[in-house]
Amino acid sequence: MVGPTKEFWEQRFREGHTPWDRGAVNPQFSAWLAAGALKPCRILVPGCGSGYEVAALAQAGYEVTGLDYAPDAIKRTRKLLGAANLKAELVEVDALAWRPQRPYDAIYEQTCLCALYPDDWRAYADQLHRWLVPAGKLYALFVQMLRAGAAEGAIQGPPYHCDITAMRALFPEPLWSWPKPPYPRTTHPLGLAELAVVLVRRG
Repeated sequence: MVGPTKEFWEQRFREGHTPWDRGAVNPQFSAWLAAGALKPCRILVPGCGSGYEVAALAQAGYEVTGLDYAPDAIKRTRKLLGAANLKAELVEVDALAWRPQRPYDAIYEQTCLCALYPDDWRAYADQLHRWLVPAGKLYALFVQMLRAGAAEGAIQGPPYHCDITAMRALFPEPLWSWPKPPYPRTTHPLGLAELAVVLVRRG
């Protein structure tokens, strides 16, 4: 397998080596909730990690599913939910192979895409489209972390740089509706940034 394996991620969660973890919900996520841009619905959080957004959505009354294939990530999310007496569906599975029983109204995509090796992006983008109902919304935070090796063609990560031009090709207009830029930008202590884009599934 090219890129990070399940064992790679499981070791990091097990050892607590998670420098991307803010210890709280993403600021842009909070802004979407506060502005009412993210309406109560049936929503999926792939690559849910420690589960902050899963817990926040459950607290706000959403029907939420958290998805991750690292067992210790699911354990963290379950512990967080239990401490707050909250309920959510948690699924331990490879996102590239998973088929839910019915589609979702919305998806919150923050950490799954940038954690996947770019060779798998096409398959994952197809999954996102498949998981949503027609006119369903993808609340995406595209990681901006251009590394020095990129000038020589190196693919470095995770997290992998999600260039907005590449994202336009990955989520093309015939299948998705894009808002006009500029897009809100959120910084991260790790030195990266995230561009917030809400895509609407067509078809």
